[in-house]
Amino acid sequence: MTAVTTTHDPVPVPPAADSQFVPASLGRRFGALLIDWVLCLLVSNLFADPVRDGWAPVVVLVFEYALFIGLFAQTPGMFVTRIRCLAWADGGRIGVIRALLRGVLLALVVPALLMDEQRRGLHDRLVGSVVVPATR
Repeated sequence: MTAVTTTHDPVPVPPAADSQFVPASLGRRFGALLIDWVLCLLVSNLFADPVRDGWAPVVVLVFEYALFIGLFAQTPGMFVTRIRCLAWADGGRIGVIRALLRGVLLALVVPALLMDEQRRGLHDRLVGSVVVPATR
């Protein structure tokens, strides 16, 4: 009889409890937002004129954030720049409702500019999220 050994990946430490936590860089975050914004302009062009109807790409961005961050922890722009948006307390997904609220707050711009030492904007602190480098 042969013994079977299994290796388990170490359990990731939630960002809030990790003394060596390093947030995603502002460059990657801005790059992800830029990619997502271009995609939102293209999508909103299907049902409105983004130049005349400035609300259209913003609405698309909020719903993109709700869907992609809520379900997959990253938007297409975040995928390209290799970052993720996770729950601060446990390191899991934040869910669609919190991602929707995060998108609304991000659309207001000012909350995103008020950052703490972990580069968590007010929008992240209010919904309990953090943007981290993607591991895979």
